[in-house]
Amino acid sequence: MKFRKTLIALAALVASAAALADVNVGVSLALTGPGSGLGIPMQNYYKLFPQTIAGEKVNLIILDDASDPGKGAQNARRFVTDDKVDIIFGSCITPVAAAMADIAAESGTVQLAASPVGLPPGKDTWTFRLPQSNSVMAHAMLGHMVKHGVKTVGFLGYTDAYGEQWLKEFTPLAEKSGIKVIAAERFARSDTSVTPQALKLVAANPDAMLVVASGSGAAMPEMAILDRGYKGKIYQTHAAATKDLMRVGGKAVEGTYVVSGPAVIAEQLPDSHPSKKVAIDFVQKYEKSYGAGQRNQFAGHAYDSQIVLEKVLPVALKKAKPGTKEFRAALKDGIENMGRTIFSHGVMNWTKDDHWGFTNETGVMLKVVNGEFKVE
Repeated sequence: MKFRKTLIALAALVASAAALADVNVGVSLALTGPGSGLGIPMQNYYKLFPQTIAGEKVNLIILDDASDPGKGAQNARRFVTDDKVDIIFGSCITPVAAAMADIAAESGTVQLAASPVGLPPGKDTWTFRLPQSNSVMAHAMLGHMVKHGVKTVGFLGYTDAYGEQWLKEFTPLAEKSGIKVIAAERFARSDTSVTPQALKLVAANPDAMLVVASGSGAAMPEMAILDRGYKGKIYQTHAAATKDLMRVGGKAVEGTYVVSGPAVIAEQLPDSHPSKKVAIDFVQKYEKSYGAGQRNQFAGHAYDSQIVLEKVLPVALKKAKPGTKEFRAALKDGIENMGRTIFSHGVMNWTKDDHWGFTNETGVMLKVVNGEFKVE
Protein backbone atom coordinates (compact mmCIF):
# COMPACT_ATOMS: atom_id res chain seq x y z
CA MET A 1 0.00 0.00 0.00
CA LYS A 2 2.84 2.37 0.90
CA PHE A 3 4.52 1.61 -2.45
CA ARG A 4 1.26 2.31 -4.29
CA LYS A 5 0.85 5.68 -2.51
CA THR A 6 4.39 6.56 -3.47
CA LEU A 7 3.66 5.77 -7.14
CA ILE A 8 0.51 7.88 -7.00
CA ALA A 9 2.44 10.78 -5.46
CA LEU A 10 5.16 10.52 -8.11
CA ALA A 11 2.58 10.37 -10.88
CA ALA A 12 0.91 13.47 -9.50
CA LEU A 13 4.26 15.25 -9.34
CA VAL A 14 5.09 14.32 -12.94
CA ALA A 15 1.65 15.43 -14.12
CA SER A 16 2.04 18.72 -12.28
CA ALA A 17 5.46 19.30 -13.85
CA ALA A 18 4.09 18.46 -17.29
CA ALA A 19 1.30 21.00 -16.81
CA LEU A 20 3.81 23.73 -16.15
CA ALA A 21 5.75 25.29 -18.99
CA ASP A 22 7.75 28.48 -19.18
CA VAL A 23 6.19 31.43 -20.97
CA ASN A 24 8.79 32.70 -23.43
CA VAL A 25 8.74 36.33 -24.50
CA GLY A 26 10.86 37.66 -27.36
CA VAL A 27 11.84 41.31 -26.89
CA SER A 28 13.44 43.27 -29.75
CA LEU A 29 14.58 46.79 -28.84
CA ALA A 30 16.80 49.50 -30.28
CA LEU A 31 19.66 49.22 -27.80
CA THR A 32 22.10 50.78 -30.27
CA GLY A 33 21.64 53.14 -33.19
CA PRO A 34 19.48 56.28 -33.42
CA GLY A 35 16.63 54.73 -31.42
CA SER A 36 18.70 53.64 -28.43
CA GLY A 37 17.30 56.49 -26.33
CA LEU A 38 13.95 54.71 -26.55
CA GLY A 39 15.07 51.10 -26.31
CA ILE A 40 17.45 51.36 -23.35
CA PRO A 41 14.79 52.71 -20.93
CA MET A 42 12.52 49.84 -21.97
CA GLN A 43 15.32 47.37 -21.33
CA ASN A 44 15.83 49.00 -17.94
CA TYR A 45 12.23 48.30 -16.97
CA TYR A 46 12.41 44.74 -18.29
CA LYS A 47 15.19 44.17 -15.77
CA LEU A 48 12.49 44.77 -13.14
CA PHE A 49 10.01 42.37 -14.77
CA PRO A 50 8.60 39.64 -12.47
CA GLN A 51 10.08 36.18 -12.91
CA THR A 52 6.67 34.57 -12.62
CA ILE A 53 3.18 35.67 -13.67
CA ALA A 54 0.02 33.68 -12.94
CA GLY A 55 2.20 30.98 -11.40
CA GLU A 56 4.24 30.47 -14.57
CA LYS A 57 7.90 31.30 -15.08
CA VAL A 58 8.35 34.10 -17.62
CA ASN A 59 11.55 34.17 -19.68
CA LEU A 60 12.44 37.39 -21.47
CA ILE A 61 14.74 36.93 -24.46
CA ILE A 62 16.03 40.46 -25.19
CA LEU A 63 17.82 41.21 -28.46
CA ASP A 64 19.19 44.43 -29.95
CA ASP A 65 17.67 45.36 -33.30
CA ALA A 66 20.13 48.28 -33.67
CA SER A 67 17.28 50.54 -34.90
CA ASP A 68 17.41 48.58 -38.16
CA PRO A 69 14.33 46.98 -39.81
CA GLY A 70 16.37 44.14 -41.28
CA LYS A 71 17.83 43.27 -37.90
CA GLY A 72 14.41 43.50 -36.29
CA ALA A 73 12.99 41.05 -38.83
CA GLN A 74 15.93 38.76 -38.17
CA ASN A 75 15.25 38.90 -34.43
CA ALA A 76 11.56 38.14 -34.96
CA ARG A 77 12.42 35.17 -37.16
CA ARG A 78 14.72 33.81 -34.47
CA PHE A 79 12.04 34.29 -31.83
CA VAL A 80 9.45 32.21 -33.67
CA THR A 81 11.72 29.52 -35.14
CA ASP A 82 14.49 28.99 -32.59
CA ASP A 83 13.16 30.34 -29.29
CA LYS A 84 9.54 29.25 -29.86
CA VAL A 85 8.25 32.34 -28.07
CA ASP A 86 4.62 32.75 -27.03
CA ILE A 87 4.54 36.51 -27.57
CA ILE A 88 6.79 39.24 -29.01
CA PHE A 89 7.43 42.72 -27.58
CA GLY A 90 8.85 45.42 -29.85
CA SER A 91 10.22 47.22 -31.49
CA CYS A 92 10.29 50.76 -30.12
CA ILE A 93 11.14 52.02 -33.63
CA THR A 94 8.23 52.22 -36.08
CA PRO A 95 9.96 50.88 -39.25
CA VAL A 96 11.45 48.03 -37.22
CA ALA A 97 8.10 47.11 -35.67
CA ALA A 98 6.58 47.12 -39.18
CA ALA A 99 9.25 44.72 -40.43
CA MET A 100 8.54 42.40 -37.50
CA ALA A 101 4.77 42.46 -38.02
CA ASP A 102 4.81 40.25 -41.11
CA ILE A 103 6.69 37.53 -39.24
CA ALA A 104 4.37 37.81 -36.24
CA ALA A 105 1.35 37.37 -38.53
CA GLU A 106 2.93 34.57 -40.53
CA SER A 107 3.73 32.59 -37.38
CA GLY A 108 0.50 33.40 -35.52
CA THR A 109 2.33 35.14 -32.67
CA VAL A 110 1.03 38.20 -30.85
CA GLN A 111 3.24 41.28 -31.23
CA LEU A 112 2.96 44.09 -28.69
CA ALA A 113 4.57 46.91 -30.66
CA ALA A 114 6.20 49.65 -28.59
CA SER A 115 5.82 52.15 -31.43
CA PRO A 116 2.74 53.52 -33.22
CA VAL A 117 3.27 51.33 -36.26
CA GLY A 118 0.80 51.80 -39.08
CA LEU A 119 -0.12 48.66 -41.01
CA PRO A 120 -2.49 48.15 -43.96
CA PRO A 121 -6.00 46.94 -43.08
CA GLY A 122 -5.94 43.25 -42.25
CA LYS A 123 -2.16 43.22 -41.76
CA ASP A 124 -2.32 43.92 -38.03
CA THR A 125 -4.30 40.82 -37.06
CA TRP A 126 -1.55 39.78 -34.64
CA THR A 127 -0.12 43.22 -33.83
CA PHE A 128 -1.29 45.40 -30.94
CA ARG A 129 0.15 48.84 -30.15
CA LEU A 130 1.27 49.92 -26.68
CA PRO A 131 1.72 53.60 -27.69
CA GLN A 132 -1.18 55.85 -28.54
CA SER A 133 -2.11 56.28 -32.20
CA ASN A 134 -0.85 59.36 -33.98
CA SER A 135 -4.41 60.54 -34.55
CA VAL A 136 -5.22 60.31 -30.82
CA MET A 137 -2.13 62.35 -29.98
CA ALA A 138 -2.79 64.78 -32.84
CA HIS A 139 -6.24 65.36 -31.34
CA ALA A 140 -4.67 66.67 -28.12
CA MET A 141 -2.05 68.68 -30.01
CA LEU A 142 -4.58 70.33 -32.31
CA GLY A 143 -6.78 71.25 -29.38
CA HIS A 144 -3.79 73.08 -27.91
CA MET A 145 -2.98 74.76 -31.24
CA VAL A 146 -6.54 76.03 -31.67
CA LYS A 147 -6.52 77.36 -28.12
CA HIS A 148 -3.31 79.30 -28.87
CA GLY A 149 -4.49 80.73 -32.17
CA VAL A 150 -2.33 78.64 -34.52
CA LYS A 151 -3.58 78.82 -38.11
CA THR A 152 -0.59 77.55 -40.12
CA VAL A 153 1.95 74.78 -39.46
CA GLY A 154 5.30 73.78 -40.94
CA PHE A 155 6.11 70.06 -40.83
CA LEU A 156 9.61 68.61 -40.37
CA GLY A 157 9.60 64.85 -39.96
CA TYR A 158 11.33 61.56 -40.62
CA THR A 159 11.24 60.15 -44.14
CA ASP A 160 10.22 56.76 -42.72
CA ALA A 161 6.88 55.35 -41.64
CA TYR A 162 6.67 57.33 -38.40
CA GLY A 163 7.08 60.67 -40.13
CA GLU A 164 4.83 59.85 -43.06
CA GLN A 165 2.06 58.50 -40.83
CA TRP A 166 2.08 61.67 -38.76
CA LEU A 167 1.84 63.87 -41.85
CA LYS A 168 -0.90 61.70 -43.35
CA GLU A 169 -3.00 61.64 -40.17
CA PHE A 170 -2.28 65.16 -38.91
CA THR A 171 -3.06 67.06 -42.13
CA PRO A 172 -6.77 66.23 -42.52
CA LEU A 173 -7.40 66.57 -38.77
CA ALA A 174 -5.69 69.96 -38.85
CA GLU A 175 -7.84 71.11 -41.75
CA LYS A 176 -10.97 70.17 -39.81
CA SER A 177 -9.65 72.38 -37.00
CA GLY A 178 -9.07 75.31 -39.33
CA ILE A 179 -5.29 74.79 -39.45
CA LYS A 180 -3.30 74.35 -42.66
CA VAL A 181 0.05 72.65 -43.21
CA ILE A 182 1.75 75.19 -45.50
CA ALA A 183 5.18 73.53 -45.82
CA ALA A 184 6.48 69.99 -45.29
CA GLU A 185 10.08 68.78 -45.23
CA ARG A 186 11.60 65.40 -44.40
CA PHE A 187 14.91 64.03 -43.18
CA ALA A 188 16.43 60.61 -42.47
CA ARG A 189 17.00 59.34 -38.94
CA SER A 190 20.71 59.11 -39.68
CA ASP A 191 21.02 62.73 -40.90
CA THR A 192 23.26 64.97 -38.82
CA SER A 193 22.00 68.22 -40.37
CA VAL A 194 18.68 69.53 -41.71
CA THR A 195 19.82 73.03 -42.63
CA PRO A 196 18.27 73.11 -46.15
CA GLN A 197 14.93 71.89 -44.79
CA ALA A 198 15.02 74.36 -41.91
CA LEU A 199 15.70 77.27 -44.27
CA LYS A 200 12.67 76.41 -46.41
CA LEU A 201 10.38 76.03 -43.41
CA VAL A 202 11.49 79.25 -41.73
CA ALA A 203 11.00 81.08 -45.04
CA ALA A 204 7.39 79.85 -45.09
CA ASN A 205 6.93 81.50 -41.65
CA PRO A 206 4.16 79.31 -40.21
CA ASP A 207 2.57 80.07 -36.83
CA ALA A 208 3.95 76.79 -35.48
CA MET A 209 6.33 74.00 -36.43
CA LEU A 210 5.62 70.32 -35.91
CA VAL A 211 8.80 68.24 -35.51
CA VAL A 212 8.27 64.50 -35.93
CA ALA A 213 11.32 62.69 -34.56
CA SER A 214 12.17 60.49 -31.60
CA GLY A 215 14.40 60.25 -28.56
CA SER A 216 17.75 62.00 -28.76
CA GLY A 217 17.13 62.60 -32.48
CA ALA A 218 14.26 65.01 -31.75
CA ALA A 219 16.45 67.89 -30.56
CA MET A 220 18.62 68.33 -33.67
CA PRO A 221 15.87 69.35 -36.13
CA GLU A 222 14.31 71.71 -33.60
CA MET A 223 17.64 73.39 -32.93
CA ALA A 224 18.19 73.77 -36.69
CA ILE A 225 14.88 75.63 -37.00
CA LEU A 226 15.78 77.88 -34.09
CA ASP A 227 19.25 78.52 -35.50
CA ARG A 228 17.62 79.84 -38.66
CA GLY A 229 15.81 82.46 -36.57
CA TYR A 230 12.37 80.93 -36.14
CA LYS A 231 10.37 82.59 -33.31
CA GLY A 232 7.06 80.72 -33.40
CA LYS A 233 5.73 77.79 -31.39
CA ILE A 234 7.36 74.37 -31.76
CA TYR A 235 5.53 71.10 -31.16
CA GLN A 236 6.98 67.60 -30.77
CA THR A 237 5.27 64.21 -30.82
CA HIS A 238 5.03 61.57 -28.12
CA ALA A 239 8.18 59.88 -29.45
CA ALA A 240 10.07 62.93 -28.14
CA ALA A 241 8.60 62.81 -24.63
CA THR A 242 11.90 61.75 -23.08
CA LYS A 243 14.64 63.46 -21.06
CA ASP A 244 16.85 63.16 -24.14
CA LEU A 245 15.06 66.13 -25.68
CA MET A 246 16.30 68.39 -22.88
CA ARG A 247 19.64 66.60 -22.44
CA VAL A 248 20.59 67.19 -26.07
CA GLY A 249 18.69 70.41 -26.72
CA GLY A 250 19.45 72.19 -23.44
CA LYS A 251 18.07 75.70 -23.12
CA ALA A 252 17.29 75.81 -26.84
CA VAL A 253 14.24 73.55 -26.35
CA GLU A 254 12.77 75.59 -23.48
CA GLY A 255 9.13 76.34 -24.21
CA THR A 256 8.67 73.38 -26.57
CA TYR A 257 5.24 71.76 -26.52
CA VAL A 258 5.26 67.96 -26.41
CA VAL A 259 2.25 65.67 -26.55
CA SER A 260 2.55 62.64 -24.27
CA GLY A 261 0.81 59.85 -22.48
CA PRO A 262 0.23 60.45 -18.75
CA ALA A 263 3.03 58.20 -17.48
CA VAL A 264 5.85 60.75 -17.51
CA ILE A 265 3.95 63.35 -15.48
CA ALA A 266 2.15 61.02 -13.05
CA GLU A 267 2.18 63.32 -10.02
CA GLN A 268 0.86 66.27 -12.04
CA LEU A 269 -2.29 64.39 -13.05
CA PRO A 270 -5.53 65.36 -11.29
CA ASP A 271 -6.78 62.81 -8.76
CA SER A 272 -9.73 62.17 -11.07
CA HIS A 273 -7.48 60.88 -13.85
CA PRO A 274 -7.95 57.08 -14.16
CA SER A 275 -4.24 56.46 -14.79
CA LYS A 276 -2.83 58.46 -11.89
CA LYS A 277 -2.45 55.58 -9.42
CA VAL A 278 -0.96 53.21 -11.99
CA ALA A 279 1.32 55.88 -13.47
CA ILE A 280 2.66 56.76 -10.02
CA ASP A 281 3.31 53.07 -9.36
CA PHE A 282 5.35 52.89 -12.58
CA VAL A 283 7.33 56.03 -11.73
CA GLN A 284 8.10 54.87 -8.18
CA LYS A 285 9.28 51.43 -9.30
CA TYR A 286 11.40 52.79 -12.14
CA GLU A 287 12.99 55.67 -10.29
CA LYS A 288 13.70 53.57 -7.20
CA SER A 289 16.06 51.57 -9.40
CA TYR A 290 17.32 54.22 -11.82
CA GLY A 291 17.14 57.51 -9.95
CA ALA A 292 14.82 60.46 -9.53
CA GLY A 293 13.72 62.13 -12.74
CA GLN A 294 14.63 59.16 -14.94
CA ARG A 295 11.06 58.23 -15.85
CA ASN A 296 10.53 57.68 -19.54
CA GLN A 297 7.57 57.30 -21.88
CA PHE A 298 8.98 54.13 -23.40
CA ALA A 299 9.82 52.56 -20.05
CA GLY A 300 6.12 53.16 -19.34
CA HIS A 301 5.22 51.04 -22.36
CA ALA A 302 7.33 48.21 -20.91
CA TYR A 303 5.46 48.58 -17.62
CA ASP A 304 2.15 48.41 -19.49
CA SER A 305 3.22 45.23 -21.29
CA GLN A 306 3.49 43.64 -17.84
CA ILE A 307 -0.09 44.69 -17.10
CA VAL A 308 -1.18 42.97 -20.31
CA LEU A 309 0.48 39.69 -19.37
CA GLU A 310 -0.86 39.80 -15.82
CA LYS A 311 -4.39 40.13 -17.21
CA VAL A 312 -4.33 37.71 -20.16
CA LEU A 313 -2.01 34.91 -19.02
CA PRO A 314 -4.46 33.47 -16.45
CA VAL A 315 -7.16 33.40 -19.12
CA ALA A 316 -4.96 31.84 -21.82
CA LEU A 317 -3.59 29.21 -19.43
CA LYS A 318 -7.09 27.85 -18.94
CA LYS A 319 -7.27 27.11 -22.66
CA ALA A 320 -3.84 25.78 -23.60
CA LYS A 321 -0.23 25.28 -22.56
CA PRO A 322 2.61 27.68 -23.30
CA GLY A 323 4.68 26.75 -26.32
CA THR A 324 1.70 25.75 -28.44
CA LYS A 325 -0.18 27.31 -31.34
CA GLU A 326 -3.34 27.11 -29.27
CA PHE A 327 -1.77 29.10 -26.45
CA ARG A 328 -0.65 31.85 -28.82
CA ALA A 329 -4.18 32.05 -30.22
CA ALA A 330 -5.57 32.18 -26.68
CA LEU A 331 -3.29 35.12 -25.87
CA LYS A 332 -4.59 37.00 -28.91
CA ASP A 333 -8.18 36.26 -27.98
CA GLY A 334 -7.49 37.31 -24.38
CA ILE A 335 -6.06 40.66 -25.46
CA GLU A 336 -8.96 41.36 -27.81
CA ASN A 337 -11.39 40.65 -24.98
CA MET A 338 -9.35 42.23 -22.18
CA GLY A 339 -11.88 45.03 -21.78
CA ARG A 340 -11.28 48.36 -20.08
CA THR A 341 -7.80 48.22 -18.58
CA ILE A 342 -5.93 51.02 -16.85
CA PHE A 343 -2.41 51.56 -18.19
CA SER A 344 0.21 54.03 -17.05
CA HIS A 345 -0.38 55.65 -20.44
CA GLY A 346 -4.17 55.89 -20.27
CA VAL A 347 -7.21 53.67 -20.55
CA MET A 348 -6.85 50.78 -22.99
CA ASN A 349 -9.71 48.87 -24.57
CA TRP A 350 -8.46 46.70 -27.40
CA THR A 351 -11.05 44.83 -29.41
CA LYS A 352 -11.08 42.45 -32.36
CA ASP A 353 -11.51 45.42 -34.69
CA ASP A 354 -9.32 47.94 -32.84
CA HIS A 355 -5.71 47.05 -32.07
CA TRP A 356 -4.91 50.65 -31.06
CA GLY A 357 -7.31 50.90 -28.14
CA PHE A 358 -6.64 54.34 -26.64
CA THR A 359 -9.29 57.07 -26.84
CA ASN A 360 -9.03 60.78 -27.60
CA GLU A 361 -8.91 61.61 -23.88
CA THR A 362 -5.48 59.99 -23.65
CA GLY A 363 -3.07 62.69 -24.88
CA VAL A 364 -1.60 65.18 -22.42
CA MET A 365 0.08 68.40 -23.57
CA LEU A 366 3.38 69.18 -21.86
CA LYS A 367 5.72 72.17 -21.99
CA VAL A 368 9.45 72.19 -21.36
CA VAL A 369 9.99 74.54 -18.41
CA ASN A 370 13.41 74.82 -16.73
CA GLY A 371 14.48 71.52 -18.27
CA GLU A 372 11.41 69.60 -17.07
CA PHE A 373 8.05 68.61 -18.51
CA LYS A 374 5.10 70.52 -17.08
CA VAL A 375 1.45 69.83 -17.85
CA GLU A 376 -0.10 72.61 -19.89
